[in-house]
Amino acid sequence: MAIILDGQALADKIIDELKMAAQKLVKKPKLAVIIVGENPASLIYVKNKQKKAEYTGFDSLVIPLESDVTEETILEHIYVLNEDIDINAILVQLPLPDGINKKRIIEAIDPIKDVDGFTSYNFGRLALGYNPYVYPCTPKGIIRLLKEYNITLEGKNILVIGRSNIVGKPVSLMLQQENATVIMANSYTTNLKQLALNSDIIISAAGKSNLIDASFIKAGTVVVDVGINKINDKIQGDVNFDEVKNKASYITPVPKGIGPMTIAMLMQNTYELYKLQQNLIL
Repeated sequence: MAIILDGQALADKIIDELKMAAQKLVKKPKLAVIIVGENPASLIYVKNKQKKAEYTGFDSLVIPLESDVTEETILEHIYVLNEDIDINAILVQLPLPDGINKKRIIEAIDPIKDVDGFTSYNFGRLALGYNPYVYPCTPKGIIRLLKEYNITLEGKNILVIGRSNIVGKPVSLMLQQENATVIMANSYTTNLKQLALNSDIIISAAGKSNLIDASFIKAGTVVVDVGINKINDKIQGDVNFDEVKNKASYITPVPKGIGPMTIAMLMQNTYELYKLQQNLIL
């Protein structure tokens, strides 16, 4: 029976540490979130981020915009936030409505306020093996959780399923920096099961329910499920948890696995950007 990688418990620990650190600050770190439209999932995510920021002792600003807002208006808001010395971290909640150029919006964020690490400056530094201002939240949370349980990454064969800029690509780069051997797969991969069976660690961020069942797992594999799928009003990951837990050595639950870690890393990134900016001011 696999050991549960308890992302919720670790996230709570990290948040409480940040809360204690924030109490010693004269000025609070401040996170600004732009949300466009009324995507139900996005509204919940933004509300949770705002509540977590307040609990941590950070200030937060949410800028809600109508779904028919122009691209130029969104950019104007970002430019104002870039220049506001009281704003330390900027997040544009994704997805954006059709017709909005996501790349242009993300690139408008000042890299030193890019709390998601999505700008080409930060992502490019990550790809080159340099330190970005901050690392992307979900990949950072995955690696932090694995290290909390003393799971060795160096020399391990790791399969990453999913090639998004949010999870798959950055976590692959970060794992390579940990001296792991990384294989990236996607929905077009024809020998996925074979690759999975040859892997020591599997990280699935494909967004496909029950993609990974027990037949994909060799005994002792570490399984990290980043998938979020809503099936019959129930949240499920990419992994058939009930089957796989009997073969894996460690496994993340969904929910309360990587989700809480992502928000905890968002708060940590906000704090890290705040400290960087304070040093620049000083």
